[in-house]
Amino acid sequence: MNPKFLIKLSKTPIAAWLRSAHSALYRASGGKIGNKTFGCETFLLTTTGAKSGKPRTAPLLYLKDGKRFVVVASHGGSPTHPAWFVNLTKHPAATVQIGREVTKVRARKADSQEKARLWPQLTKFYEGYEVYQSVTKREIPVVILERV
Repeated sequence: MNPKFLIKLSKTPIAAWLRSAHSALYRASGGKIGNKTFGCETFLLTTTGAKSGKPRTAPLLYLKDGKRFVVVASHGGSPTHPAWFVNLTKHPAATVQIGREVTKVRARKADSQEKARLWPQLTKFYEGYEVYQSVTKREIPVVILERV
């Protein structure tokens, strides 16, 4: 799918509904539906809301790096960070669901050396990340989720 189209789509009200539906289908099917997005591995990340303190779930593309998971806070090239990233900066404890398996993780932003190593792998995995970075002034964070 065209990354520029996805940027426009991510900023529409239907995007939130699509993420919610994606998460519900993923959970209900134990990951049989929704485990791939744009041909990339997808999991459910559940964070604690920065303001509400309530659980918040987002379906995300992820890359495995050894025993760690790596995600990109692209928000479709938006000028603001995605809510899940804001949540993790306040509450780094989270869970990821892959299939029916739920794993506790602790999040941290990749340092500059880690990002330099991971970014080429991430953009090969999903070319949209390069496009997203080119349309926003903010540096898109790479987040490492380590198993607890």
